[in-house]
Amino acid sequence: MGKTLVLAEKPSVGKDIARVLRCTKSGNGYLEGDKYVVTWALGHLVGLADPEAYGDHYKTWSMETLPMLPKEMKLVTLKGTGKQYGIVKELLGRKEVIDIIIATDAGREGELVARWILEKAHCKKPIKRLWISSVTDKAIREGFNKLEPGSRYDNLYKAAVCRAKGDWLVGLNVTRALTCRYNAQLSAGRVQSAALAMIVAREEAIKNFVAKPYYTLTAKAPGFELTHQASQQKRVWEEKEIDTLLQKCKGQKAEVIKVMESVKKQYAPGLYDLTELQRDANRLFGFSPKETLSIMQRLYESHKILTYPRTDSRYLSEDIVPTLKERLKSVAIGPYRGAASTLLNKGFKVNKSFVDNSKVSDHHAIIPTEETVLLAKLSQEERKIYDLVVKRFLSVLLPPILYNALQVEVKIGEEIFTAHGRNIIDKGWKMVYEQDETVEDDEDREDKEQKLPLLSKGEQLHILSLQKNKKLTKAPARFTEATLLSAMEKPHNYVQVDKQAAKTLGETGGIGTVATRADIIEKLYAMFYIEKSGKEIVPTSKGKQLIELVPEELKSPLLTAKWEMDLEKISKGKASDQSFMKEITAYSASLVQQVKNSKERYVHDNMTGKRCPECGKFLLEVKGKHGMMYVCQDRSCGYKETVSRFTNTRCPNCHKRLELRGEGEGQIYVCPTCTFREKAASFNKKYRSTPGKVDKKTVQNYLKKQQKEEEGNFAFAEAFAKFKK
Repeated sequence: MGKTLVLAEKPSVGKDIARVLRCTKSGNGYLEGDKYVVTWALGHLVGLADPEAYGDHYKTWSMETLPMLPKEMKLVTLKGTGKQYGIVKELLGRKEVIDIIIATDAGREGELVARWILEKAHCKKPIKRLWISSVTDKAIREGFNKLEPGSRYDNLYKAAVCRAKGDWLVGLNVTRALTCRYNAQLSAGRVQSAALAMIVAREEAIKNFVAKPYYTLTAKAPGFELTHQASQQKRVWEEKEIDTLLQKCKGQKAEVIKVMESVKKQYAPGLYDLTELQRDANRLFGFSPKETLSIMQRLYESHKILTYPRTDSRYLSEDIVPTLKERLKSVAIGPYRGAASTLLNKGFKVNKSFVDNSKVSDHHAIIPTEETVLLAKLSQEERKIYDLVVKRFLSVLLPPILYNALQVEVKIGEEIFTAHGRNIIDKGWKMVYEQDETVEDDEDREDKEQKLPLLSKGEQLHILSLQKNKKLTKAPARFTEATLLSAMEKPHNYVQVDKQAAKTLGETGGIGTVATRADIIEKLYAMFYIEKSGKEIVPTSKGKQLIELVPEELKSPLLTAKWEMDLEKISKGKASDQSFMKEITAYSASLVQQVKNSKERYVHDNMTGKRCPECGKFLLEVKGKHGMMYVCQDRSCGYKETVSRFTNTRCPNCHKRLELRGEGEGQIYVCPTCTFREKAASFNKKYRSTPGKVDKKTVQNYLKKQQKEEEGNFAFAEAFAKFKK
């Protein structure tokens, strides 16, 4: 009797599938049962070969060997994965294995992980596909009952290959060309260059910005404030205009001429996709996009309490609706019990605001699974991300906020002043967010709504004061990791493009994908093109210069948008993968030629007086994501040395984050903002030896005990969780 080989993407998922399929016999890198053998990759086991594999002449980086355009691109086993690849290949070749089930992540890259392994191993056995959005036992069982023929995903595989080969051709050719042409460690690519270009353009806009004054006129009445109608509708640039209005209104009677009241609804924000979740996690907790994705992976794979993270949809498909009650039961614990119980008892309505098949492609929005949750088992970081997702899930099921929207018009002399206000009738979904700040507020709005007193038409008002206000236009804000994600998702809102280009960018979901944007931002830090100033992202001199050196098309978000549109067509069988590759090959050659013909120069302006201990050349001082480093200017040397690292320890004077410099007993804490400096040993003794401090292990044991006794005591456990910091 033949067996089926199941190929998962990671060991943790493979072991979950094996348990469901009752594969209990443990082997080296696999699990086996009567009907199935389950094995796994380690992410990518197989990838495209480096240029050196196409000839010794590529071992030395030089302009003479460019462009690199191999006719047939080779697949190789990736470094460090040879052992597991060998295990998988051997299992694929077993005579008793008659077919394969691909159980890698359900998406373009997941398809590539499995298909390249099969191709490299020359496996021609029949393929079926497991396509699931969570790895709970229930989801796995249901997925195995609905297996698809592998051929259905052939076009998805073609699109994935085109993406990988295209990035190899463009990225490696232009990176080698730039590096050789300017003798500096420079790299470029269709997504990273477009993202960096937006950061550099924003910095230029800030540098060239000149604040312009404008004016408003306000009137203070008992308990609320009114604004002159003209300055509410548009900005008044002339001070004389406001001065004239002020004189007209002084000493005049004030009469309420209009009171408008209407009941309005405010619906909850949509469910999370990965980008929106990364934005909120950065805004609220300072998590990098990479950190958020890593935490999400643990909640999905290890804890199994959230669905697949790499999704670009904020909607659910209709087949998920019957599972919503089970998901509500799973989150009816601790701080979520009240809202979840209300929904289970009173019911909820499903509507197009969060259930829409047409807006779900590969995966639906991120929501809780039906798995029972033990909150005490989650780390602080995991708890924060889980909290965001659960509250958003509950809020879309709860009723909208009901409020009275009020607008009052008051005539002072002959001039009209207005005020807006709202009075809450029913909190609706806001009940979930009563004690936190995980919903955007409107603090920056100039026309903030206020609570208005009861007023009636014809009523005379006592005006306490009239005031002219001078304000200044604000420079555009620097990007944070949260707003950079927004810009990558919707670049047409941040760069000037025509209507057709904006439409294309909107349809393709911007530059990069939900799965790759975090890595792109990390790469920009790693290459020292950007650095952090507080929460803000600032381009380095190297980043600014690179944007001057990179060919124009590579800086435009339109290139990657066009790619994504073409790849989407290929994945649906509506376009040819061969035509795409022919176009990309020609484009790669043209990029190299542009760099060769460039007359630009590159200058290191961060050179130190310290020489490299390896080659003797002067070191460059660079600010990495985690601290200051010295890096050799010679790209072939590659020497790096950590100078200092940023810590979460706060300065006792100004409360800014301290830098830790030096090694061993010579380590000192230095504040980059004020003059504070102190040896690490004496600092730790002075500020960290807090009497009665509870150690981490004691706290964790206490929380586990509390969880077992009764989840209703969770508020008490939550208070103790703060000791984990």
